[in-house]
Amino acid sequence: MNQTRLGYLYGFGAYFLWGFFPIYLKLLRPAGPVEILAHRIVWSVVFVALLLAAMRNIGFLRALARRPRALAGIAAAAALIAINWGTYIYGVNSDRVVETALGYFINPLVIVLIGVFLLRERLRPAQWTALGLGGVAVAVLTVDYGRLPYLALTLAFSFAGYGLVKKRLGLPAAEGLFVESAVLALPALGYLAWLTSRGTSTFGHVSTGHTVLLVLAGAATAIPLLLFAGAANRLPLSTIGMLQYVGPILQLGCGVLIYHEPMPPARLAGFALVWLALVVFTTDALRHAHRTRAAARAATTPVPAMTR
Repeated sequence: MNQTRLGYLYGFGAYFLWGFFPIYLKLLRPAGPVEILAHRIVWSVVFVALLLAAMRNIGFLRALARRPRALAGIAAAAALIAINWGTYIYGVNSDRVVETALGYFINPLVIVLIGVFLLRERLRPAQWTALGLGGVAVAVLTVDYGRLPYLALTLAFSFAGYGLVKKRLGLPAAEGLFVESAVLALPALGYLAWLTSRGTSTFGHVSTGHTVLLVLAGAATAIPLLLFAGAANRLPLSTIGMLQYVGPILQLGCGVLIYHEPMPPARLAGFALVWLALVVFTTDALRHAHRTRAAARAATTPVPAMTR
């Protein structure tokens, strides 16, 4: 199969699974958000460890142990992804799927914001316009909700921070997920043991199907990440940027069409401003990528020799 076509297949597969993940999480109730998070961490370690063993790729741990800075970065990444996962699980199972979708819609704008304040990047006028529209959208949604949309903001900032740390670490998807989950595994196991000792654990006490779904949370976490890594290796960054909107669009559809969460006019206006910001942002990114490629081609095209 053509590598580009395979990249699209991987990309759509990853975002399709992420888009319908709220349905999976709701099936895990009556387990609480922290219990679900703990199972997600523990079974991710197990699943990815088996995958790495099958690939005979365990040797990277020895090299990693000799890089204390990388280990500190992994600990930071683990903390950020735990916050992201925990917030997402809480949002979905407290019937706020629409707000969680908002978090992933505004995530690209937050990444730009981080670029300005942490990396001292200079923005193009269109990027400033997109950020301004995003700020107005958050203000409108704050009025609508009667509070800051803190779930959406926590998801956006934690995932943007996680992406920044991961970019600097440069670990492959499976290896990175294994080490991050392993860092979190001990407290996760401790929490599950504490629930069991109190007799409040749902694992093995609701139904066989519920227990199986908790175990499969590791695979449900790892598979989309691995598909995404496969897409990122085969597609241009601009294409990945377009694909990333598939996930929150499906999540929003789940919230409104399946779970009938309210979408009053003011909230719809806030989302419309976010979408307008994303249109401005994406159009500018595509134009900039096109200009960059054109300039690179011009620089590498040999100048014809002059003839007499």
